[in-house]
Amino acid sequence: MTEANSNATNNANPNAANAVTASSGPAHRYSAGLANQIEQKWQQYWADNHTFYAPNPVGDLATNEGELPQEKLNVQDMFPYPSGAGLHVGHPLSYIATDVYARYNRMLGKNVLHTLGYDAFGLPAEQYAIQTGTHPRTTTEANIKNMRRQLAMLGLGHDPRRSVATTDPEFYKWTQWIFLQIYNAWFDEEQQKARPIEDLVKDLMTGARQTKDGRDFRELSTEEKHKAIDEFRLVYLSESMVNWCPGLGTVLANEEVTADGRSERGNYPVFRKRLRQWMMRITAYSDRLLDDLDLLDWPEKVISMQRNWIGRSRGAQVTFLAEGQDGQQRPIEVFTTRPDTLFGATYMVLAPEHELVDVLLAPSYPEGTDERWTNGQATPREAVDAYKRAIAAKSDVERQENKEKTGVFLGAYATNPVNGEQVPVFIADYVLTGYGTGAIMAVPAHDERDYEFAGVFGLPIVPVLDGDVSEEAFTGDASHINSANDSGLDLNGLGKEEAIDKAISWLRDEGAGQEKIQYKLRDWLFARQRYWGEPFPIVYDENGQAHGLPEDMLPVELPQVEDYNPVAFDPDDADSEPAPPLAKATDWVEVELDLGHGKQKYYRDTNVMPQWAGSSWYQLRYIDPTNDQQFVDKQNEAYWTGPRPETHGANDPGGVDLYVGGVEHAVLHLLYSRFWHKVLYDLGFVTSKEPYRRLFNQGYIQAYAYTDARGVYVPAAEVEERDGKYFYQGAEVNREYGKMGKSLKNSVAPDDVVAEYGADTLRVYEMSMGPLDTSRPWATKDVVGAHRFLQRLWRLAVNEETGELAVTEAELTDDDAKQLHRTIAGVREDYEALRLNTVAAKLIEYVNYLTKTYPSGAPRAAVAPLVQMVSPLAPHIAEELWAALGNTGTITFEAFPDFDEQLLVDDTVELPVQINGKVKARIDVPVDASKDAIEEIALADARVTELTAGKNVVKTIVVPGRMVNLVVK
Repeated sequence: MTEANSNATNNANPNAANAVTASSGPAHRYSAGLANQIEQKWQQYWADNHTFYAPNPVGDLATNEGELPQEKLNVQDMFPYPSGAGLHVGHPLSYIATDVYARYNRMLGKNVLHTLGYDAFGLPAEQYAIQTGTHPRTTTEANIKNMRRQLAMLGLGHDPRRSVATTDPEFYKWTQWIFLQIYNAWFDEEQQKARPIEDLVKDLMTGARQTKDGRDFRELSTEEKHKAIDEFRLVYLSESMVNWCPGLGTVLANEEVTADGRSERGNYPVFRKRLRQWMMRITAYSDRLLDDLDLLDWPEKVISMQRNWIGRSRGAQVTFLAEGQDGQQRPIEVFTTRPDTLFGATYMVLAPEHELVDVLLAPSYPEGTDERWTNGQATPREAVDAYKRAIAAKSDVERQENKEKTGVFLGAYATNPVNGEQVPVFIADYVLTGYGTGAIMAVPAHDERDYEFAGVFGLPIVPVLDGDVSEEAFTGDASHINSANDSGLDLNGLGKEEAIDKAISWLRDEGAGQEKIQYKLRDWLFARQRYWGEPFPIVYDENGQAHGLPEDMLPVELPQVEDYNPVAFDPDDADSEPAPPLAKATDWVEVELDLGHGKQKYYRDTNVMPQWAGSSWYQLRYIDPTNDQQFVDKQNEAYWTGPRPETHGANDPGGVDLYVGGVEHAVLHLLYSRFWHKVLYDLGFVTSKEPYRRLFNQGYIQAYAYTDARGVYVPAAEVEERDGKYFYQGAEVNREYGKMGKSLKNSVAPDDVVAEYGADTLRVYEMSMGPLDTSRPWATKDVVGAHRFLQRLWRLAVNEETGELAVTEAELTDDDAKQLHRTIAGVREDYEALRLNTVAAKLIEYVNYLTKTYPSGAPRAAVAPLVQMVSPLAPHIAEELWAALGNTGTITFEAFPDFDEQLLVDDTVELPVQINGKVKARIDVPVDASKDAIEEIALADARVTELTAGKNVVKTIVVPGRMVNLVVK
């Protein structure tokens, strides 16, 4: 090494070995101080040289340097929320893993798109702003800045040009635009796809298609036509049951409500209330969302969760007739997967919110009504009102899981269509309006919940399957009994499937029901009563009719207001009505616009979109983030996410090549994103059928946490261990184990680890802790092991005393070549499969081999490919060593080492030699050696000759490939 490149801190050339250290020991040891300097230098080099810029086929991000590589990789992490608390060492686990994978694929010659944006709208940011009195945009931008700083410190190879935040008007303009595409579309059942609403209007105007209620569209008034069209839209306004939280002043999604009916944030009571809200008709895509799971390379656990959430099941919709207060017969529609058990239906249950409750409610109870059915009330009206008040604060989850069966009788009866029996009609909280029809036929003999309810209220239990129901419901399969009528339906003696088919056929013939496919999936509630979210690109005229805005009026920017607090309510006031914060911005709400009919007064929607909106399409904006004419150019989308049947098979749906994130997003985010993507595909905006081709769920980093005598968490970093016990400020505390985070006060900041050891050490440690898809324990004391590995790696190339290059020009021995090529083969396979912990293990093993074999300097031919293999895992030290080896430029695009297949096969095998049953020596023999040859080699071994001198070898036992045993006397 020349004097000019022996000290990088004295030379601006980044291709030089840094020889400055801030620690004690040899002057040129790889220490934390040296690591920090190397890392800062190379991070600056990457930034200055645009190392991780990934070119597009067309547009602002296209390259003029010739054709793009056909081989590409689009790798992505799930959108993070920029928390004010910053990152702890658990957060970067997946970010480091995707960076390692991306770097490896760059070395394979692929064009790699890798970046990271921020999902920054939503309730947490708004609540933090309310608590601190700081505008959410101020805190959000500060949080993003801090998170970018922390991530940059780790040396992640992101393309910074492609980073976005959902809160940027340039981004949410296109979120609003996509919303309008979905709003201006309808789902054609015949073609099973979304089509522009204009196509529907043409069909309605020609009479080729009927309105939902069968009227002739051409004869309707303008207002009636608007409403008729709205009934088809994929986005629609609906009076629906929502989770209203007065304490937060907003409606919450189901996932934001705890099992005991309280808000996840703030722990306020949540009440079920009927409100007019925007909904998205995701249920239209139920079949495609379900069937296309077969096209995806996803964990089976996630696929199962999506299947269960969509919940497709075959059954029958059955009509029970009941007399209303007006004397008219009203149909109660019930969906059941077991129409074969109708003969056992002895009562009915409606959801308390069902629209027929008030219609069927009798003015008084029939004479002789069981007191258990009335809940102690004098009339059905009083009983129903009291019951609704009692369950108002229960979440759907709590209602379904509630072990105590409660309900009240409506004073009405319905007719069982198969036997004419009059069955009482109840309301009960375990039936929900959001599932099925909101009504059930109860078959207590063969359903556990119905059995429990029947027991509480003294209702008949009639078995229709041949099983014992004396102690509990019989839920197994058996022949049918008690299941025949005088109208030609006889199920007795039949098995399940045959009985179901026969029951459906009879119901259809009698006009009492029909076969139906039912889903658990509900339409998507798409509105929130908050300030910090995407405004809807919708205005209302003076008649309340909604109008989508034209593209040239986008984005509808969120107004800068001083008061972004929701209207305050008593947390226990279930009768309060939502008043969104934006309603107070009257100058913004009331506008004059020309939407094609001259200037008129309109009113903006004062709700905002849910936090799921931006994350439902952001992977597409990464592709074309600077495009101000389209949300993504289709040519760029086709390159990065289009189907690749030539490499992925004929049924390849396209999408991001690798998507990494936590399993907690297995259903909602992924389902919503798939839905938006499919609509965009149907409308011709993208070529890919799915957003994410391959999904990988990483585990979590866990750490010890400590609680005091009150059960309150104390800072883990301040706990001391003495004699196997743990103490905080002198008092003994309890130790437990859990996910690292702010609530358990067991966070470790990456800043601290990087300062003490360097970013490469943190990267190597996190990747080597265990398989990426499992949770693993954090132990700060173990980080030093990763640092020592990098120190050994450094010493193979750099003399710690002089800073000079330590490698030699010696040729590799046969053993060296075998070790190298086996390491290359194993490391390549493990990088590809994301087995990054075993990558680290193989590299450590190889470094140890070279260190032991060459204490005074290893051959360049052994060290150079090692540095290349280490590069994805520990890129800063690899860059520095690559430069020290005399190379120019970055190692980023150097070809990853390949291996010789012949060197992976052993020529010899080592066998233990036992003397009288104890291993005394080891010999190397050809893998194909005969027994006689093995015996000859063993007896000629110097150690064996020494131990058998003057003795007789009375017997030789040779097990080829296993051992040699000599019996000596």
